[in-house]
Amino acid sequence: MTLAGWIDRHAAFTPDQVALAHADGSLTYAALADAIARAAGMLHDRLGVRLGDRVVWLGYNAPEMLVLLFACCRLGAIFLPLNWRLAAPEHTWILDDCQAKVLFAGTEFIEHAAGLCTGQQMPQLVGIDVADQSVQDYSVLCAGATPLATSPDDAGPETPALLCYTSGTTGRPKAALLAQRVLLFNALNSLHMHGLTARDRVLTTLPMFHVGGLNIQTLPAFYAGATVVLHRQFDPAATLTALVAERITLAVLVPAQLVALIAQPGWAEADFGHLRCITTGSTLVPLALIDQVHARGIPLIQVYGSTETAPLATYLTAADAIRKAGSCGLPALHCEVRIVDDDGRDVAPGVSGELLVRGPNVMRGYWNQPETTAEALIDGWYHSADIGHTDSDGYLWIDDRKKDVIISGGENIYPAELENLLAEHPDVIEATVVGRGDPKWGEVPVAVAVMRSGTIADAGTLRDFFQGKLARYKHPQDVIFLDALPRNAMGKVEKDAVRTLVAELFDHDEA
Repeated sequence: MTLAGWIDRHAAFTPDQVALAHADGSLTYAALADAIARAAGMLHDRLGVRLGDRVVWLGYNAPEMLVLLFACCRLGAIFLPLNWRLAAPEHTWILDDCQAKVLFAGTEFIEHAAGLCTGQQMPQLVGIDVADQSVQDYSVLCAGATPLATSPDDAGPETPALLCYTSGTTGRPKAALLAQRVLLFNALNSLHMHGLTARDRVLTTLPMFHVGGLNIQTLPAFYAGATVVLHRQFDPAATLTALVAERITLAVLVPAQLVALIAQPGWAEADFGHLRCITTGSTLVPLALIDQVHARGIPLIQVYGSTETAPLATYLTAADAIRKAGSCGLPALHCEVRIVDDDGRDVAPGVSGELLVRGPNVMRGYWNQPETTAEALIDGWYHSADIGHTDSDGYLWIDDRKKDVIISGGENIYPAELENLLAEHPDVIEATVVGRGDPKWGEVPVAVAVMRSGTIADAGTLRDFFQGKLARYKHPQDVIFLDALPRNAMGKVEKDAVRTLVAELFDHDEA
């Protein structure tokens, strides 16, 4: 049975239950099942999609995105949601790396996508509500398709379902490959974490190209037969309105979203009587922010995980939200977690070490990167490179994220990507990138560069060098110029010293 079977069974049990509410209307489970069958037929008959083919989505959150994901599961194809914030060269690299069969583009991205689909090896392009007659239209293709209600014999729980690209620590993107069984067990973990049932109304505002937006509550809600209220993008005013007017019971909001939501004029008076809890994560969550949410009587529960763990590895439940505020909770119901030292030995409570995760919710590996896979998956354990410790009750506390990663507004920024580009600048001798604290985004990247003699050290010009090459959220917010970068005896840049320098400079400026 594939994941599309979830929808079919709910369509049989509760056909009139609303499965998906969105800006343009809603779909019952019966209507959603029909849309999935028609999309599966369209993919198979009109576009030639078969088992293992990669089907890419580039667009904001939309009903079509979820329909296509389930349709891919029915066929045994692999669904790949692209981060729409990336620049064209990044998109082109991913499409080439995954050898995509079809690229579906939302209305706002059709022109951009058309520019990506120009080479011989590039995928077929299908647009959502397109005006350009030269581009195939999703609705037209589906309207004439014969519904496909069954799966091929070789599509099932072990079939890869989801391919999620994340920035790599080497500057090269890597993609976690998640099987249908992984998404099932992640859903079971979510049901336990949230007490999720068919009576729930789940609000999704995070972009679903992240496993956080897609897998923490959205897909699990469909497993439970609940209702998903889908927003195309996060808007704090619209989110506050929806939490009240749509009688939302569960929502996932990362810290940057919570800060924006709390700043809304109606936050203090809003009636959150239906809201059972808010789930957060993706970065360290300040206790002051947790207290602000708890002050409104809303339990704020944290999750720890990653794309590689689908993502639920550990979590708090609402019952522990106040008692263990700031903790990432206990290992998920279907998951094991160890904390080990540099020699791979388990450490005692209170001692920090690297987090290792094992379970049916862990990825199969990285797409086309066997060496990186072998480094991350050892004896069935995923080595996260994240550092944490447990307390005397076994609850997890995160001490630090990956040593160099910058987490800005919930987005991972790997300095190597920026450093690789800076190395191409003709006037830069050497450069490194670190993060500095930011009250709005948590962290922002700062470039520290050494310029060639005789060149002008101009921060604006150096920032302009990133235009069109990397997503804007990855661009350095500040540039610092030095005569030389601090290095150790092995010639490696001492990033800790650079971070200290950056922190001192900005602390001084603020003072």
